[in-house]
Formats: sequence, C-alpha cells, structure tokens
Amino acid sequence: MSGMQFGIFSVGDVTPDPTTGRTPTEHERIKAMVAIARKAEEVGLDVFASGEHHNRPFVPSSPTTMLGHIAARTERLVLSTATTLITTNDPVKIAEDFAMLQHLADGRADLMLGRGNTGPVYPWFGKDIRDGIPLAVENYQLLHRLWREDVVDWEGRFRTPLQSFTSTPRPLDGVPPFVWHGSIRSPEIAEQAAYYGDGFFANNIFWPKEHFQRLIGLYRRRFEHYGHGTAEQAIVGLGGQVFMRANSQDAVREFRPYFDNAPVYGGGPSLEEFMAETPLTVGSPAQVIERTLRFRDHFGDYQRQLFLVDHAGLPLETVLEQIEILGEEVVPVLRREFAIGRPASVPDAPTHASLLAAKREKDTTEVAR
Repeated sequence: MSGMQFGIFSVGDVTPDPTTGRTPTEHERIKAMVAIARKAEEVGLDVFASGEHHNRPFVPSSPTTMLGHIAARTERLVLSTATTLITTNDPVKIAEDFAMLQHLADGRADLMLGRGNTGPVYPWFGKDIRDGIPLAVENYQLLHRLWREDVVDWEGRFRTPLQSFTSTPRPLDGVPPFVWHGSIRSPEIAEQAAYYGDGFFANNIFWPKEHFQRLIGLYRRRFEHYGHGTAEQAIVGLGGQVFMRANSQDAVREFRPYFDNAPVYGGGPSLEEFMAETPLTVGSPAQVIERTLRFRDHFGDYQRQLFLVDHAGLPLETVLEQIEILGEEVVPVLRREFAIGRPASVPDAPTHASLLAAKREKDTTEVAR
C-alpha cells in the first residue's frame, strides 16, 4: 500500500433511526462497528478508525479493546483511533495499551490524539477542563518518551513522578505507533504535531475550509521550521462525510431525515446550507470524487482521507452499501487522480513497515559514523 490511505472513521453514536423510530442496542452498535471495519477491508479500504467517548449516546469507551478484536478478524486494515483522549487518559496507560495493540495487530496500528469535544469528561477522570491544552502538551511529552526510552525518570504538573519506569510491552520492533494529532480549533495542537514531526489530522467536516487552511498552513510551516522536512512533506490527514446513491436526488431524499434529526447537526443549518459550507457531500459517487479531489487544491497533497458514513441512525445495511460504493466506485478513482501530479518528494502515508525501514536506515547511518 503506497501513496494515500483511504478509510472510514466512526464516532460510534447510538442514534434512533428517524425513519423507523427504532434505536439499536449498545450491543448491536458495537457489533455493527466491527462489521463496518471488516467491510472496509473487504472492499479494499486502508484504514478503520474508532472514536473514544465516555458519554451516551456513544459506545466506544475502550477503543483498543475494540481494535484488538478487529485486528484478529482482519489482515491488512490499519487500525486507528479517531480520537484518543490525551487529556483525560493516563499517558502510561496509553503507552501500554497501544503497544499491546501494535503487537497483536502485527504493526497495523496507529492513533490520533485529541482533547475530545465533551467538557464533562474531565472531572470524570479527575481532571480540570481549564488545563486542557497544558494537559495535552505535558501528557504527550511523557507518552513520546515512554515509547522511545527504556527507562524513564519524569516529573510534571499533572501526575505523580516516575522513577526508573519502563512501559511494557515495548513498541513492536522498537518502532512506536505513528501518532496523528487531531484538532479542529487549536493552533497549539498544530504546533505540537509540527514540533515532534508527527502527523496532523484536521477533521474538517464541521467548518468552512478557510479555518482549516489556516491550521494546516501553520502546521506545515512549523514542521519545516523544526527541521523535519519541507512544508509540503508534512503529514496531513483530513475528514470527509458522504452519503451516496447512483442518483443524487435519491441520495438527498434518503439522507434528509437523518440529517434533520441527527444530534450532531440538531436543527442548525439546512442540509443544503451545510453541504455548501462544509465537505458533507450527499449525492452521486461522481460528486463525492469531485468534492474530495478539491481538498488537494485547498490543503496541498496529503496522506490520509477518512470518511464518516455510519452515524445519525443510518441502519447498518445502508452503511455497508455506502462502504461498498466507496470501495468500488469512489476510492479507486481518488487513488488514481491523487497520484497524478503528486511530487515525488511528498511522502506516502506512514505505515509500520515504512517507519521500521526509516529506523533501520538511521541505525545503519549512525553505526557507519
């Protein structure tokens, strides 16, 4: 797998189907997420990413448990989180959980760190929301070291000090899971991603492109400033949101009740307004292709494109059809078109294999010196 990665991300909401009034059980929704991941692999997509939520109406409170289960039922799919809460999870636990997942999945694992968008989570885990950014910065500083140093001595503001601590298991092949820093509003997080030379995932699905152009532009400039490569070599991921039918009028008619009743949109702008302002595309596969290709004009060549297809109460059967259309009609065209004119200097999406190769090359160079 080279070039760009395409996949699905799920927020794992349990929402009534407005057309039938039926709400799936938590059990059904959890099993549905597994079915969605397996379908993504079956149709040739590259990535499945799960959110992390600790509040209703969401179910994925333990993403690594779910991804570990999916790892056992897939062979090629890269398993990621769409958010791992760097603020309210203990960095030691994140280090251990994801290293374990990495071993179980033979390296097919990475993660996307974020602060989440649910204020009440902080006190549930003994934290203060006013410390959101400082927590994100300090916790990641520790996590980054736990994966790279066998023995860590550490002291900070938000947790007890560590003395001669070793996180286990150690990362697979001595290569930590690749980290994306996800943000929809915080320049500090773009700065953090740039500082470490990590990926930056801008989930651009709720706001107009200008806002994300500023954030991604900042990340690219700072990535270059810190000496990780040129601005165009920075590692960027984007979100997308689609609902497709062969005929665009059918897609709009079928999706409208879901849009109008979805808690995420909840009585805000109309479907048409939302489609004009954000990347939500409800229409034909050709319209989704055209809209997604435009992302490159706005944000430059990038590495990962994830689509949200399974929320707002859409029945599993419909979601699986959406994934089939993506895999068969949309993504093959996007792969081809995005490859055209992509400068050779722009890196492919990072994988365990590519990170391991880079590490070996670096080790050899250092020995040669």
